[in-house]
Amino acid sequence: MSNTSISHNSTRALGTQPGDTAAIAPPREPWRDWLALALLMFPVLLVAVDNTALTFALSSIARSLDASGIQLLWIVDTYPLVLAGLLVAMGSLGDRIGRRRLLFIGSTGFAAVSTVTAFAPSAEWLIAGRAGLGFFGAMLMPSTLSLIRNIFPQPNRRRLAVAIWAAGFSGGAALGPIFGGWLVENFWWGAILLVAVPIILPLLALGPLLVPESRDPHPGRVDVPSVLLSLLVMVPVVYGIKEVATHGLAPAPLAITAGGLLMGYVFVRRQRALMQGGGNAPLLDISLFSNSVFSTAITANVLALFSFNGFILFLAQHLQLLEGQSPSESGVALVPALIATVVSGLLVVPLVRKVRPGFVVAGGLLLSAAGYCLVAFGNHNNGPALLLAALLVLCLGVGSAETISNDLILGAVPAEKSGAAAAISETGYEIGSLLGTAVLGSILTASYQHNLRLPAGVAETAPAGATAQAAETLAGAIELANTLPGPLGAAVTAAARTAFDSGVHVTAAITMVLMAGTAVLAAVVLRKVPKAK
Repeated sequence: MSNTSISHNSTRALGTQPGDTAAIAPPREPWRDWLALALLMFPVLLVAVDNTALTFALSSIARSLDASGIQLLWIVDTYPLVLAGLLVAMGSLGDRIGRRRLLFIGSTGFAAVSTVTAFAPSAEWLIAGRAGLGFFGAMLMPSTLSLIRNIFPQPNRRRLAVAIWAAGFSGGAALGPIFGGWLVENFWWGAILLVAVPIILPLLALGPLLVPESRDPHPGRVDVPSVLLSLLVMVPVVYGIKEVATHGLAPAPLAITAGGLLMGYVFVRRQRALMQGGGNAPLLDISLFSNSVFSTAITANVLALFSFNGFILFLAQHLQLLEGQSPSESGVALVPALIATVVSGLLVVPLVRKVRPGFVVAGGLLLSAAGYCLVAFGNHNNGPALLLAALLVLCLGVGSAETISNDLILGAVPAEKSGAAAAISETGYEIGSLLGTAVLGSILTASYQHNLRLPAGVAETAPAGATAQAAETLAGAIELANTLPGPLGAAVTAAARTAFDSGVHVTAAITMVLMAGTAVLAAVVLRKVPKAK
């Protein structure tokens, strides 16, 4: 790409463009804009909390609904599968019918389905309810981010608004397990779902007065085949990645993922054909990816979530299985680092007035690499302090990189396409999270299995099948150790710790190099983006 083209994209990334609906809209009092943002935070918190809170209720659900292991898996997986599959379609729909209208439809539907699902009489009912929540949840996140793009056309105010949006998402994800565990302990699992009603009421009551409507003035006709193709892309890919993360590189999930990628090729071909001819409008403007600022910011977003979720994967196992912490205790241990994500996201807003945004994104990614460096070359045998410190460094990087990359994503596209851009950003969140779990989890598991050396005498003493389970996962090894006599059990735990730590070192070294490389990419490609004014 020429320097002229890059400069043009850079100018677009942090300013308004000719023809933006937000740029020509009548000015509003600033207090109305910030109150609108406060209302938009309610659905953001709702989706973030709902995505993680139910995990700690699974044992209660299993007892209450007599759910099988497969049903419990689908109770967890149905929501993100449907959510990820519909994000692009819903983002485009919001551009067409109005983002505020779609937000209100999604909020009303989410609250209604949550209420019904909270009293589910069977596991099948709960799974269907989770699918409904995914359907309406897909309307919420792209709508909130695209509305922010249009409510705050001025780059500096928009950047702060995006930082607050990201802070709400991170805070909700952190609160989910803690809040969910408290509700289950004091009420019942359905209370987690009922919380949606009071959270969403302020938006429905005050939103029509404070949140302005925005839409693409020339949307074109919806292309139904593209909507179906987007589902055939995202659902198999997300499902395949989750299966790989759970069961390893088996042929079935790899084939499912490959099928989704093939549908992705068909989807892209159709979008290009629709852009060249008349008839229906493309569901996704593929030309957005030709903007180097947009595509690089998306890449930074995906890999920031990749690094974060991969870290949480092995840290949670370390805290609960090797340090003996309960799920709620380990959740509380993560809170300082997650607060750091929020704080760093807010602090970088004024920083980009003195430092080019591309260098801020690159610096955040380098901090993520530094966090993994501490893990790759550190000693994990002296308690969790080192790993928690490394997570703190990583979260400082993720918070700063995410905030600025999201702002670059929104600023790099015309305002009328902000729904589609927000949907792509949200899809990147989902894919990055899943890839972090699947890819790094697979590397960690493979390394653990390769390096595990159980002490002599275990096979003769262990219950039937326990040795095989210990050879597959750390959880299996700790469970085996708890069934053995003291010295032998301690030897199994030590062997499992050594094998697991070796896998963590390998995984951390790979991710450190990946994040450092991405930081260089961001610094080079985004170096022309000017400082904020």
